[in-house]
Amino acid sequence: METKTQQKYFRKNIDKMNGYVPGEQPQDGQYIKLNTNENPYPPSQKVIAALKDEVSEKLRLYPDPGATSAREKVAEVFGTRPERVMIGNGSDELLTIIIRSFVGEGKKVVYPYPSYLLYKTLSEIQDAEECVIDFLEDYTLPGEVVVEGAAVTFICNPNSPSGTMIPVDEVSGVAGKIEGIVVVDEAYVDFADDNCMRLVDKHPNLIVLRTLSKSYSLAGMRLGFAVAHESLINGMMKVKDSYNVDRLSMASAVAALGDQETFRENVARIKKTRGRLIDSLKKLGFFVYPSQANFVMIRCRNADKAREIYQELRKRKILIRYFEQPRLDDCLRITVGTDEEIDALLDNLAEIRT
Repeated sequence: METKTQQKYFRKNIDKMNGYVPGEQPQDGQYIKLNTNENPYPPSQKVIAALKDEVSEKLRLYPDPGATSAREKVAEVFGTRPERVMIGNGSDELLTIIIRSFVGEGKKVVYPYPSYLLYKTLSEIQDAEECVIDFLEDYTLPGEVVVEGAAVTFICNPNSPSGTMIPVDEVSGVAGKIEGIVVVDEAYVDFADDNCMRLVDKHPNLIVLRTLSKSYSLAGMRLGFAVAHESLINGMMKVKDSYNVDRLSMASAVAALGDQETFRENVARIKKTRGRLIDSLKKLGFFVYPSQANFVMIRCRNADKAREIYQELRKRKILIRYFEQPRLDDCLRITVGTDEEIDALLDNLAEIRT
């Protein structure tokens, strides 16, 4: 007879899943962190001032459940209406809200592979039917991504971990062929040459996601937003937690978005360093995928070599991202850090390669 301690309380799909594993986050400050795509530069000083002002007796009060100030600021900066904006605890929470809103048990969720692994985790939580479409070798989007009956189709653009970009017109063509929801996850798009925000007016089934974690240096505040037609936003608002964004995050978002000069300066610095990093990695003999993000992905001779480089750099207190999964086990992803951090990385790589 099964004892109480042996009983399985979880749903079967939860019991068998592995769960999403974030990149390593050491807390001792001894590493050069080039593994989780954080911005190497500090946020706007206006953010610091806004946070100091917000840390007061107001903290005893609940935050605005509608995140009105942040929605209005996003609408102002991106040329849309507040009614078309939803604020989330990072874009990851918005992904969770989307899949809870549109995907029931057994419904189809489509995403290319390799891409952001959270799509798989969220699909498993909903006990959805996963339709995994392999990217072509050059990370071109295959036509098979248009799946009949798909409830939600995820497109990470620029893609993570490859950094590659699907042209906006191609995304628009795909969205026009799909009857379900199309989510364009633009977490890294501020480092790219184009974006899909303008497609929201054209496609009523399209949701564009952004985050302030990368380009605005606010990974620690967890603030993301979705832009879509009002009907989608209104429905998704029913699903979110009542107070899903705290008042400190809202204040930091309004301040960061209000300082476009700092934003543009930091993005320009990262893009310049990215170009130098790509050229240097090629000279070291690596294959480098064309990146439109704040990271680059390289391919090594084989999986053993990729693991060896990752482990050796870690011994030297430099963290990059290594993936033990099909099609990625011979690849490494490197965040674009400061010029000094990249110099240290390149010097150590040169030593390891010799």
